[in-house]
Amino acid sequence: MFGFGTARILAWIALIAATHAAPLDLQGRGAATLPSIDPFYAVPVDVDSSAPGAILKHRPPPAQIAAFGLAPVNLQASHQILYRTNDNFGNATATVVTVLIPHNADLSKVLSYQVAQDSACKDCAPSYALQLASATIGSLGTLVTQAELLLVEAALNRGWVVILPDHEGPNAAFLANRQAGQATLDGVRAALSSGSFTGISKDATVALWGYSGGSLASGWAAELQPTYAPELKIAGAALGGTVPNITTVLSEINKSAFAGIIPSGIVGLANQYPQVNSVLEKHVLPKYQSLFNKVRNQCLVADVTDFLFKDVLAMLDDPSLPFTDPDLVRIQNDNALGKATPKIPLYVYKSTGDELSPVSETDALVKKYCGGGASVEYVRDILSEHGSLAITGAVKALAWLIDVLDEGKSQKGCSTSTVISSLLDPSALEIIPGFIVDALLDLLGSPVGPIVIG
Repeated sequence: MFGFGTARILAWIALIAATHAAPLDLQGRGAATLPSIDPFYAVPVDVDSSAPGAILKHRPPPAQIAAFGLAPVNLQASHQILYRTNDNFGNATATVVTVLIPHNADLSKVLSYQVAQDSACKDCAPSYALQLASATIGSLGTLVTQAELLLVEAALNRGWVVILPDHEGPNAAFLANRQAGQATLDGVRAALSSGSFTGISKDATVALWGYSGGSLASGWAAELQPTYAPELKIAGAALGGTVPNITTVLSEINKSAFAGIIPSGIVGLANQYPQVNSVLEKHVLPKYQSLFNKVRNQCLVADVTDFLFKDVLAMLDDPSLPFTDPDLVRIQNDNALGKATPKIPLYVYKSTGDELSPVSETDALVKKYCGGGASVEYVRDILSEHGSLAITGAVKALAWLIDVLDEGKSQKGCSTSTVISSLLDPSALEIIPGFIVDALLDLLGSPVGPIVIG
């Protein structure tokens, strides 16, 4: 759920930068291997004998981390960790978290960044998408995740360690949001216990960040933390482009530029729920079965392209089924935000003109959180839509995370503001120049991390 116009512009920047990039040492690195054929991703048969968050195995990524799959990122180190987590039903499973360590890292600061994978294909997982020459899955491959790496690099340039979990799990269960939240929390557990090979402090300060599909994983992690991982001390979470209600999104985006998210979401839920898979088999009209099946083997941009402006609901023999079938309604409700009140401070940012999920639903979610005693800074942005706010809202979100991770500040109570643009906030204006310059230098092969003098 990203701005495709913005992503295309960033892609051209990356292409230009890649042709001028400084050569990096790639010794010992090979080619990225698809998760579907890589034994490293296999869930061990005895996975339930380990505790949630336990490290099962680890390695350096097979290929170098790279922006847009083209421009290698000059990091101090990177790791992939296979760790135990749980699915939506509490069953033991395993997934991978990618650990990125910048030069001159502060190993006592960890940001868990949840990408908007928004795909029902396991080969679109961020652990694969972030690697050099990974953009081979469907039209434009894993472009959206690769674009988000630019935001991750802004955090790395603060000296923070950044971890990115494959929060959809081993079967790409997009919209199975309890699993996504648990995978996020267990990824933090794994990172904090990885000090023997990553150097991360076991009592590091942790924050969460995610936009759109990434905000679902981050928001569920925030809601689940008090009961699922009460030992974790998370300083705060930044949630952008929030999607509180799945059902509303179906009606909002059908026949729109984002219509491809509907089949991706339905198939993603089918990857977790047999009842949804049964609906696909019985109710997708025969002439659309092959089109629906394509989303099992491609990423978000290809899904959006294939279903651009299509009436996806009319591809069912009963277009009202997602709103009337008791199983489908229950499953969508079970995966909606608002099940519990987060205990950690939140920064929530949302476009007032969001075309995927109405701002009124985020208004209601924030009101519910605040009524339960949560601390929330909520910013409603006027000059944006869902895609553009992923970029324009990121600088203010980063400024809030700097306060949380570097300054130890945390908001008490709730505040709501409606602004012309988040980019005009003084805290954002202060860091924008460095944000842009660092991004361009990173694309040109400059070491990623804070500059240390003396």
